Amino acid sequence: MDTFVQQLINGLTIGSIYALIALGYTMVYGILRLINFAHGDIYMVGAYAGFLLATLVFNSEPSIFAFVIVLLGSMAIAAAIGMAIERFAYRPVRKYSRMTTLITAIGMSLFIEYLFVFIFSGTPRSFPQLIQNDNYTIFGSATISASQMLIFAVSILLMITLQYIIFKTKIGKAMRAVSFNINSAKLMGINTDFVIAFTFAIGSALAAAGGVLTAQYNPKIEPLMGIIIGLKAFVAAVLGGIGNIPGAVLGGLLIGAAETLVVGYGNSIGIPSTYRDAVAFAILILVLLIRPAGLLGTNVQEKV
Repeated sequence: MDTFVQQLINGLTIGSIYALIALGYTMVYGILRLINFAHGDIYMVGAYAGFLLATLVFNSEPSIFAFVIVLLGSMAIAAAIGMAIERFAYRPVRKYSRMTTLITAIGMSLFIEYLFVFIFSGTPRSFPQLIQNDNYTIFGSATISASQMLIFAVSILLMITLQYIIFKTKIGKAMRAVSFNINSAKLMGINTDFVIAFTFAIGSALAAAGGVLTAQYNPKIEPLMGIIIGLKAFVAAVLGGIGNIPGAVLGGLLIGAAETLVVGYGNSIGIPSTYRDAVAFAILILVLLIRPAGLLGTNVQEKV
């Protein structure tokens, strides 16, 4: 039981990061029906923005104040970059076919990755420790670290804040209107370009938060770190039902838990722990075969 609890804690920690990134995927898809494949790289950008802020601004003892400033600063930088990507990469091709926007998204992803390889080189860097990462025993020999508790707390706070923005604010009502029907929203006087840019900003800020939180849990960062994490977060969004915000959170937590349980118990059932990445995609295939719209998604019939 101790091993199960420990693996579950580790899985929910990783799953919380997947959920934060998956929210960006699902929000952009809900608004534009666009898969933003550059979103995983915004997660990497957030980690590097936090790295620069932590090394240039804070060169002292770890403190929660330093962490909060670095987290908010990296979120703001990533939000600005996300809005710039939407304005200069996606908006000009929005009127063309979905294949055009998909290719643009893939190209933007590669551009960001290798721009950072050019700037920072491909050598991994060590992220500064902004908090004291003590361990606490909670059940038998199972422990939870301060960074894991921070990931849970910040992730929950950000998800609650997102729900408040979407359902309790004027911009959130506009986002829901654009998601329902963009042309009708235009006729109602909604500035759809601003709403779409705001959606990219919110999604990018959440991904950057995931990057900084991951760097506190696993301090190694490098320019290609967003590839596999971004794919898994996309799987989480599809698993929960892409376009559905609670579904993205559920999908992220399920993927994270499944990965760590494979590491903990896979060998006993003939699945090597090295297959942890493959398990996420196997779960996706299985769910799509049984429920194509995802766990919380709904099937929408389109008229030809």
